[in-house]
This record gives sequence, C-alpha cells and structure tokens, in this order.
Amino acid sequence: MGWGIAIVAAALFVAWALLNLKTSRKDGTYLGRIHPYRRLMPYIMRTRTESVVYFDHYVDATKLLEYVAQAKEKFGADMTHCIVAAGAVGLAEVPTMNQFVMGRRLYQRRGTHMAFSAKRKQLDKRAKLAVVKLEIPETESFRDFCGRVTAKIGVERSGDRTYADKEYDLFNMVPRPVLNAAVTLFRWLDYHNVLPHSFIESDGMYCSIFVANLGSLGMGAGFHHLYEWGNCPAFCMVGKVEDRPVVVDGEIVVQPTLHIRWSYDERIDDGLGARFGMDAISRVLANPFEELGCLADDDSDRVLLGSHEDGE
Repeated sequence: MGWGIAIVAAALFVAWALLNLKTSRKDGTYLGRIHPYRRLMPYIMRTRTESVVYFDHYVDATKLLEYVAQAKEKFGADMTHCIVAAGAVGLAEVPTMNQFVMGRRLYQRRGTHMAFSAKRKQLDKRAKLAVVKLEIPETESFRDFCGRVTAKIGVERSGDRTYADKEYDLFNMVPRPVLNAAVTLFRWLDYHNVLPHSFIESDGMYCSIFVANLGSLGMGAGFHHLYEWGNCPAFCMVGKVEDRPVVVDGEIVVQPTLHIRWSYDERIDDGLGARFGMDAISRVLANPFEELGCLADDDSDRVLLGSHEDGE
C-alpha cells in the first residue's frame, strides 16, 4: 500500500514537472532569450488587468474619408476594413507588438490574427454583435482582405445559426457550478500550453489586436479593458470622425479627426516599441491612398498588407 502511494505521488510529480517545462504552443513561439527584467515582469504583474497602459491617438481623417468613399464604391471597403488593415501593417512593421504572455512566459505569435466586432442585425435599439477573427497572410492586398471580410460578415448576418450561436446556447444550458469548473479547467490547460488548438483557433480573444469601431454606432472612443481570458494583448477602440481644432503651422484649423484609444499589455513590449507600432497604424490611416492602395484599375497601386517591414 505504501509503495503504491509513493508511485502515484512520484508519477504526479513527474507529470507536474513536465507540464511546467512545456513551452511549446500552436499559436506562439516561446521567447526564452529576453532581458531579465522583461522575463520577470509577468511574475510582478501577474494579470493583464494590472499590466494595462492606455494611449490616446488622433488621426487626421481628411484623406481617409476620401479614400473610404472611393474604396467603398470599388470593392465595398468601409472604415472598419481600413482600421483592421492598418493594424496588420503596424504588426508587420513592429513584430514585438505581435507577442503575448501566457503561463508567465513571453511568446511571439505565429501569424497575424486580427479580431473585430461587427453588427449582425438590429433588435429594436440594440445591435446584435458578432466577433470576426481573421488571419492576415503576408501576400494579401487590401482589396482581397475586404473581400474575405465581406464574405465572413455575410455569413454572420445571414440570419442562420452559426457555430458560435450553438456553442453559446450549449453553455447557457450548463449548470453554473459545471460551467465555472469548465472555465477554470480551460484556463489551467491554457496556462500549461495543453489547451486544444481548436479552442484557440476560433476564439476572438486569441488574437494580435482586437478592434472595436464604435464610430460605426455613432459613438465616441472609450478605453477598453483587456480580457484575462485568451491572450489578446491590445484593444483598439475607435470613435466616430469628428471635427476638432488642431494647430497646423502655428494656425488653429478645424479638421475631421479620428480618435483612437488603446489599451495595451505592457509586458509584451515597452512603451517605445508600442509607440512605433501605434504610430505606424495612425500613419496608414492618415495616408490610405499610398499605404492601402488598390484603387487603380490596372492594380499598379496594389500594396501587400504583410509586406511592410521597419517602416518600408
């Protein structure tokens, strides 16, 4: 009897040790060689809630409004398409923004995964929202990206019950203690890098950046919280375009302005690195004709979203 207990205890210890040594994940590459201070940060700031920093950005939307008007007519692009695509460009230029923390370890995300909310249908004064998550390949142009987004949103707005709808209905049927235990188990599995990839693949909270365009609802930008579920390190909240007074060449002028508010997990990169990435996104939105292109009939202005590197 004593030997049996010892063997079980030894097996449990070995299993625990192996789990804690496991660094591989389907969605990320473990970054073992980092500065000791950055390696220590997830132990000091154990959650995204206590690691979040906030940034305000204001973008001159003069050219953006002109671009959206033309791109909408040509291939159905809107403001949300532009913002999500700009996020992909920013991540291509500043790969350190495309990292995440899990299990007190820092990972470089495999691929660029953008998530955003979209209106499904109007219910009285309430808009039912769906979360769309897409991987942005390096060889995709803005026009091709818009086509994929439109197709994806079309499925969400079709009125048909989606996989997510069925999943939510199932969760609503589960008793509270069982659901609480299941979520706790999923968190534990994710922490130890053994959560099945099928859970990660379709979940919008496992993404590079989550975009919420409140301007499409006629609202201003707010600061969004970072979810502890998943591993999304950055939320981009965008408000409606508004006329704002700004100083240009020493003169006060009024220009259409896009207000962007960021919530960002400081553990993945320092403020300077984050600034470079966010500045790149603002630059794309301020200069969409050059940065997104795809308006020329001969495709001579075609730009690949994943081809931007180090600002080039």
